[in-house]
Amino acid sequence: MQLDTLLVNCGQLLTMDHETAHAKGEQMGFLPHIQDGAIGWKDGIITFIGTSEEAKSLECPNVIDCQGKLVTPGLVDPHTHLVFGGSREHEIALKQQGVPYLEILRQGGGIHSTVEATRNASFEDLYEKAAFHLKRLVSYGITTVEAKSGYGLEKHAELKQLEVVKKLKEDTGMEIASTFLGAHAIPKEYKENPDSFLSEMAGLFEEIKEKELAEFVDIFCEEGVFTIEQSKRFLQLAKEAGFSVKIHADEIVSLGGTELAIELGAASADHLIAASDGAVGMFGRSDTVAVLLPGTTFYLNKDSYAKAREIINGGGAVALATDFNPGSSPTENIQFIMNLAMLKLKMTCEEIWNAVTVNAAKAVHKDDVSGRLKIGRNADVVVWNAPNYQYVPYHYGVNHVHTVFQKGVEAAKGGAYLE
Repeated sequence: MQLDTLLVNCGQLLTMDHETAHAKGEQMGFLPHIQDGAIGWKDGIITFIGTSEEAKSLECPNVIDCQGKLVTPGLVDPHTHLVFGGSREHEIALKQQGVPYLEILRQGGGIHSTVEATRNASFEDLYEKAAFHLKRLVSYGITTVEAKSGYGLEKHAELKQLEVVKKLKEDTGMEIASTFLGAHAIPKEYKENPDSFLSEMAGLFEEIKEKELAEFVDIFCEEGVFTIEQSKRFLQLAKEAGFSVKIHADEIVSLGGTELAIELGAASADHLIAASDGAVGMFGRSDTVAVLLPGTTFYLNKDSYAKAREIINGGGAVALATDFNPGSSPTENIQFIMNLAMLKLKMTCEEIWNAVTVNAAKAVHKDDVSGRLKIGRNADVVVWNAPNYQYVPYHYGVNHVHTVFQKGVEAAKGGAYLE
């Protein structure tokens, strides 16, 4: 057997290699793993998975003793707004005064200020900023990420963001799922005519598809933004153009975005804080993944979190994401999101690990390449400064990463990205 790197003495090796594409309902409580495991690869492709005892017969020039540490697949972040200009720390005072997000938006703040900064930023500036944040995501153990546009709200700026994502994919070799979120908000110039704006955004589908700039189309279905009817028409056009679809659904007001996502067979329905009891019960009869973003609820200082327990108990699949963005969740720390899932979503440690690996991969259609350790797949592997899988969501506020391997090459060590 050909190997160039072999990890041995992995206290717990979470392979996450379920027999199914992802874990739903009770299955989320099961973690496929090997005690005292070993994993090896050649040219960045996994060629051995087994126990440390079985690995003793193997010859390898680079054997790494993990000394009982936890080893897992690289994590998957299925919802980020990676590419944007500027930042929004100047809104902190408004938030502390209790001004609601939609009111900040109406005052010209929120997304509108980021849109202005993004439109004014050069490709090079956006690329440099996004690359910085991408490296930080990797430093927390993420090796696959979804990246949305949505801060341009006009043709050239939206395409610019998608081109940045494409360039990052080419330059880093990282697994990045690209999402066109041109329908992220109603720009000021279309305030009285949102249907015309949606028509303009839909007019980009052909060019985006031809240039291979995105695999998904998303929309913000919310009170004061886009209605159920508008969202349905827009996403149906996207599907006809060959895209898979996602929905920012029921984040603030229960409009029925969750039901629409399931009706359309969306890859995911995201946020869901205000989703109705009937809606969350539908996930068990669907392959649509519920992508929950507890960091956003936390940062906006809200009391109500998404109904993770009800979704899982009803047989659905839950994934977790940072929702990294400049306004409502400015963090790349997926490990903190895992802690919030334990404390606020009442998810078990087993459910949490499924939510940041196989289910997150399914939510971005990367389940064939990411989220599990399996012979023949890329060696996207994380060694943790943790003795077991419970420790990472338990001990909060620090980076537990020891080493991140991307396609078999060290990409981060000790919580820092390796240039």
